[in-house]
Amino acid sequence: MTAASSQRVAVIGVGIMGSAIARRLLECGHRVNVFDLDAAKVAALAAQGAQAADTAQAAAAASDFVITSLNSAAVVERAIFGEAGIVAAAPADAKRLLIDMSSIDPPSTRRLAQSLRERTGMGFVDAPLSGGAPKALLGQLTVMAGGSADDVQRARAVMDSLCANYTHMGDSGAGQTTKLVNQLLCAIGFQAVAEAVRLAEAGGVDASKLPAALAGGRADSQILREFGPKMAARDYTPTGRIDNMLKDLEAVQAFSQGQRLPMPLAGAVSELHRAFVAAGLGAEDTAAMMRQFDGYGRG
Repeated sequence: MTAASSQRVAVIGVGIMGSAIARRLLECGHRVNVFDLDAAKVAALAAQGAQAADTAQAAAAASDFVITSLNSAAVVERAIFGEAGIVAAAPADAKRLLIDMSSIDPPSTRRLAQSLRERTGMGFVDAPLSGGAPKALLGQLTVMAGGSADDVQRARAVMDSLCANYTHMGDSGAGQTTKLVNQLLCAIGFQAVAEAVRLAEAGGVDASKLPAALAGGRADSQILREFGPKMAARDYTPTGRIDNMLKDLEAVQAFSQGQRLPMPLAGAVSELHRAFVAAGLGAEDTAAMMRQFDGYGRG
């Protein structure tokens, strides 16, 4: 990457996803400013070359692009409009662009985007992702973007370092709506793979061989290839949290109920995820869904 193409980027929220995003941007030669309420997470990225900021305001003030990677609409709103938030660093600043890579509900996204634009002139791109931390580290995320055509195009200066597939889906909120579609398909797929793995095991089949055996057929999928071996090995290394999936499934249900759309599979996987969270598995990796067959209390 040339100095001319290197961007000044703030990453607000450096949990599993945000830290992977920040690491990838550093590897690509961008100048990265990071902020999180967890000082240890910030320090770990500072050791890899990021600039540590004490507040979201400070990180944004030193950057032309601001990425938020946070757990809920309420947290995104505090990061933008709260005390020492992004807005405090961007009075009437139409040049700075906010890229929200969190997964939040579409109505909140539209409201936040409009308020940010009215108060500061800043653009807002909702850019939820699929692929998790492993794909972020490789620059192979799938991102579905919402916002004006100009803002979505401008975000490419950063997103091209993170994405293999970056699609403008429509106006503000369209990216988050597409993410709900993605999450519904993923949640159903995760449960299907978990059941398939357990069925294979019950029949005396080495479940780790399922991806190879089914490759190229109609049952083949990225979820099977990635999570089949993980579930067979009971490998619960963090790549994404069960409670985050539940949050997205509840957003799917809220939207579908408002439209009176019958979605029986969405209801079933939502209830399963509520059971996992109730059993104390909310913070665990998606592969820990296998504990529905093994006993929730086992390691």
